[in-house]
Amino acid sequence: MYQGTTTEQVIHPQKLKMRNADVNYYPNLIDPKVADLWMDCLANQLDWQQAQITVYGKTHPIPRLQAFYAAKPLKYKYSGETFTADIWPKELEQLKDLAESICQAKFNCVLANYYRNGQDTMGWHADDEAELGKTPVIASFSFGVERDFFFKHRLTGEQHKLQLAHGSLLIMAGSTQEFWYHCLPKRTRITSGRINLTFRYIHQ
Repeated sequence: MYQGTTTEQVIHPQKLKMRNADVNYYPNLIDPKVADLWMDCLANQLDWQQAQITVYGKTHPIPRLQAFYAAKPLKYKYSGETFTADIWPKELEQLKDLAESICQAKFNCVLANYYRNGQDTMGWHADDEAELGKTPVIASFSFGVERDFFFKHRLTGEQHKLQLAHGSLLIMAGSTQEFWYHCLPKRTRITSGRINLTFRYIHQ
């Protein structure tokens, strides 16, 4: 399904000018019509769950749906919860292969997030769990409605804003996770959904 990529954009990504980071963005990497098919496929075929998070002794549902897949049943601790991966379907393996060909890196799992509308969010965090290694490569596909995405430097507070387009790919590598947080803030006027796939490599 991913053959509808734009070759010119693959060759020339947008490199974000961020200190202590290596971030490249491929807008509209996947043809819009093909990206529409991916959005429909992922929304209907992945096993979406709403995890719980405990803050100050109170448990709340997190404001998004999640799914975790891998080549084998890996475990991953994220947002205070431990997830055991389901074996990924062929569709996710296709996107993994595409990400690997662009990043020249290997991935063995994917964390999927489904933001059903602008009320669903992701707070400030870094993908800096020990099992990802010190300088992880994170390949992040976006499908669906365009959403604002922010970076914030841990030491200086410097911020960068990026609008993640339908069918785009964001690659965070090098020391990005060590020095930068990122988030997807609430946008109450947005009524459509967005699916984000973050491919990563877990060291066991």
